[in-house]
Amino acid sequence: MTTANKSLTAPAHVSAIAPYQAGKPIEELAREFGLDPATIIKLASNENPLGMPASAREALVAAANSLARYPDPNGFDLKAALAKRYGVPASWITLGNGSNDILEIAALALLESGTSSVYAQHAFTVYRLATQARGARHIQVPARDYGHDLGAMFAAIEDDTRLVFIANPNNPTGTFVPGAEIAAFLERVHAAHGDRVTVVLDEAYNEYLDPELRFDSVALVRQYPNLIVSRTFSKAYGLAGLRVGFAVAQPVLTDLLNRVRQPFNVNTLAQAAAIAALADKDYLERSYALNKAGKQQLSEAFDGLSLRYVPSYGNFVLVHVGDAARVNLELLKRGVIVRPVAGDGLPEWLRVTVGLPEENQRFITALTEILAA
Repeated sequence: MTTANKSLTAPAHVSAIAPYQAGKPIEELAREFGLDPATIIKLASNENPLGMPASAREALVAAANSLARYPDPNGFDLKAALAKRYGVPASWITLGNGSNDILEIAALALLESGTSSVYAQHAFTVYRLATQARGARHIQVPARDYGHDLGAMFAAIEDDTRLVFIANPNNPTGTFVPGAEIAAFLERVHAAHGDRVTVVLDEAYNEYLDPELRFDSVALVRQYPNLIVSRTFSKAYGLAGLRVGFAVAQPVLTDLLNRVRQPFNVNTLAQAAAIAALADKDYLERSYALNKAGKQQLSEAFDGLSLRYVPSYGNFVLVHVGDAARVNLELLKRGVIVRPVAGDGLPEWLRVTVGLPEENQRFITALTEILAA
């Protein structure tokens, strides 16, 4: 008996997706080049080099006894802690499996075939992926000085636009738009389009900003019902492996997000660790201070090597090295993982996460040797 040969079919917009490429894992590099994993340093994924806060580790141990049960699907305690921190009702908060999940949830709730999203060239690749996965149309606005051109982004909004993504600070370029410019953009969008166009302000790296640059984006949420502010515990809070993010928005948007949010999307351990980390001000201050010093260390080294780089407001620096593919390969051979960004339209650049001082120095030494050769 024969069976008809039927090929797998999928929607064209799904087949066209180029999957997200994460930073190379240490174990994978060790296998490829026969290296001792203990000798490899990873400066590729914007992780916190301090590791998990001790307070969060203790919270994990305490929560371990309840792992036979499903997590709280509504994250009551975590939402209560976030609501207290940001001065909003818990009903204004949506939890995500990292802020990446928040971006996907927003796209799922608001985009479909026949609609569009607006985002900047060289912005976080998930904006493109989330738009493509919904069969929506891309409106990519050329970058200005490797960052967001908000005037051009406003002009790019069309009748079918439902989402505008703004990364602030931006990944992978590290640029930053001051709060006054964000507020002016939101006013223009709301005045021209009302609540039809939702703006997602992605603030994954907010805690690394110098104090004089920080602004109250939650106050903007109170003012604009078409604004979603997204944050994460993966960066400055040191919980990347647990995947916890959250959004703050007014109830109409929050209700939509929670209609499509997966149940139990933030696990028990992640919720417990996030509550502890949120209260750990000492750890957050150490993360900020270490990162500030590390950016200066890398920047001074790039100046000494006469390399162009984009001044960064995050926990990484984008540096122009020319033949980035060759330089990256040579770094890998030396057990140093950084992030190529050719997929972000920057084929001659590398993004380098700020590590511990000795990790930064090892990268600098390796890069100096490679460029000299």
